Amino acid sequence: MAPTAVELIGETAINAKLGAKGTTTSGKKLQIRTYPQFASLEEERLYRKQHLAAAYRIFAERGFDEGIAGHISVRDPILTDHFWLNPLSQHFSTICVSDLILVNENGEVVLGDQPINAAAFAIHSEIHKARPDVHAACHAHSVYGKAFSVFGRELDMITQDSLRFYKSHGVYKQFGGIVLDCEEGKRIASVLGNGKAVILQNHGLLTVGGSVDEAAFWFMSLDKTCHAQLLVDAVGSAYPKKFIADEEAKYTSEQVGGPEKGWLAFQGYYDEILMKTGGSFLK
Repeated sequence: MAPTAVELIGETAINAKLGAKGTTTSGKKLQIRTYPQFASLEEERLYRKQHLAAAYRIFAERGFDEGIAGHISVRDPILTDHFWLNPLSQHFSTICVSDLILVNENGEVVLGDQPINAAAFAIHSEIHKARPDVHAACHAHSVYGKAFSVFGRELDMITQDSLRFYKSHGVYKQFGGIVLDCEEGKRIASVLGNGKAVILQNHGLLTVGGSVDEAAFWFMSLDKTCHAQLLVDAVGSAYPKKFIADEEAKYTSEQVGGPEKGWLAFQGYYDEILMKTGGSFLK
């Protein structure tokens, strides 16, 4: 059947796009928050670093940490072939803005006094090179992500949330241990293509976005979607799955899977970690 959802009428373009209804009884238009505008690139650099530090804290709260595995990067807005990463040996839950490491396209530390994860550089550098539109990438060994990855297949389009990844995720099937070779990073970037996520077989998940907020939310959503898929598959064939048809899937994916929606969806988590920590990660 054709999609039954309709667009919001009488709202601003961005409100309608994001599913926000914001007209008061007096007719005033209330605007949903969006990615901020900056007076300078230095301001945007600080914003990106603050949200990167927050993403690490949020990942730690959700158990996405495992020893020194996992990494989130964000492209520097001034030195656009450089990106910020976490120090290799520091737990996600303790990362602050001042701890972040700036590396260049050769993997050399430009700002910071700690080593970075070599695998992080091998993967992230090639993604940032291949996708100028990608400003952030997330990879971690989350439990549900790595559990689903062992099947070496894409997700079924069976829930509304899974449609965030409709024709926007791939599977990298060449497990070869820890990724230390940039050639493997190139192959992962190739599987990613123009999508937002890759399931790394026998390894974990990787997501990207135009902001660290977007990439981090896609990761959280992808891990939950893997969890839902595992639960559904555990039921077996007693109750056949009902798949979402392509027409509805395509239409809905545009509603739930756009970059503005990804950025917005992360803001509540940012607000929560800011409140819980008193902003300690901002130092």
